[in-house]
Amino acid sequence: MKVQDFHLSYCSNIHPGESWEATFENLKKYIPEVKERLKVQQAFGIGLRLSHEASLVLEKPDQLTQFKKWLESENAYVFTLNGFPYGDFHRTTVKDQVHFPDWTTTDRRDYTIRSFKILAELLPDGMDGGISTSPISYRHWFKNDRELTTGMETATKHLLEVVAVLAEIKSHTGKSLHLDIEPEPDGILENSDEMVWLFSEWLLPIGKPWLVEKLKISEEDVEEALKEHIQVCYDVCHFAIVYEKPADTFAKFEKAGIKIGKIQISAALRVVIPHEPAARDLLKVNLLPFEESTYLHQVVAMKKDGMLHSYSDLPEALKVLESTEEKEWRIHFHVPVFLDNYGALASTQDQISIVLNEILKNPSLTNHLEVETYTWEVLPEDSRLNLGESISRELAWVIGKLN
Repeated sequence: MKVQDFHLSYCSNIHPGESWEATFENLKKYIPEVKERLKVQQAFGIGLRLSHEASLVLEKPDQLTQFKKWLESENAYVFTLNGFPYGDFHRTTVKDQVHFPDWTTTDRRDYTIRSFKILAELLPDGMDGGISTSPISYRHWFKNDRELTTGMETATKHLLEVVAVLAEIKSHTGKSLHLDIEPEPDGILENSDEMVWLFSEWLLPIGKPWLVEKLKISEEDVEEALKEHIQVCYDVCHFAIVYEKPADTFAKFEKAGIKIGKIQISAALRVVIPHEPAARDLLKVNLLPFEESTYLHQVVAMKKDGMLHSYSDLPEALKVLESTEEKEWRIHFHVPVFLDNYGALASTQDQISIVLNEILKNPSLTNHLEVETYTWEVLPEDSRLNLGESISRELAWVIGKLN
């Protein structure tokens, strides 16, 4: 739905199910309910999570036609896809496999191109569309700099092949589509500096000569095409975890000419480490319900001198809680955005408010907003609500902030 100058929705990765049948059934169940709860009269935007398996079905003309008819009947439209999780994402052990297959593989490239062709069919005229994707790969899979360099060379080639397809789609349809790369802790790209590094050290130097030859355009037009078709997915939770200040990050991207294709509105867990041993014991008890086996819950700690230290998962951090001299932890756990605390634990909800204030001051930063809370099933029971009510409360909270 349009709120102020922004298309706002929630990411349907909150719903379990990898097949197109399961995905479509969830949309048919929850989209009307959320619209009714929010009293939405205008067209309702959908942030569609489309797995590899589902994309193979939805690309078929008869399935696309059926889905488009349903969208029309519901006065709904698709403007963004979540193409980060390729396969199983619920009710199984995901952990670092959320990055697999990564951008070093043709599987990731082909799935993304297929998803873009689907989005081009679904996207209304006069609107840009984006697909969020992984931060190249999981950095702990690379044993040394040589492996990382080799991986980046292959990943860059695959990203450029996507750009070429998106440029061709634009020339035929007039639709501007962008791949929104989503930095996150322990990804090869996990902060704004590394996103700038992707452009300055890889996409531009390798992409300019290749795309000049491929697209038969000038170097200046190649740079413009690269920065139109590859953008950033700014996940508020992820950037909060690495302690980046939104205004500084946005300024850095603007200086580098990097666009923000989508802002994912999400909150992380935040805890201040107490001094007293008994208080630390209680903190550990409060954190244990969030130590679950489905997703990675990376922890980034701030030391007293302001330096950061990362833990690959919450269990690793909890082992040192009794003795650590760190003063704060931010934990990768997408908690509902309409709450600012979970009993004795806090969230980074304040970072969402800061981000929304920034884009209200400067609406040209992005026009795609997507609430992304996918951990509803693994939250402690006292933090859960009916799913339709939860989605509606999250969107209502964001709408209130924007208005």
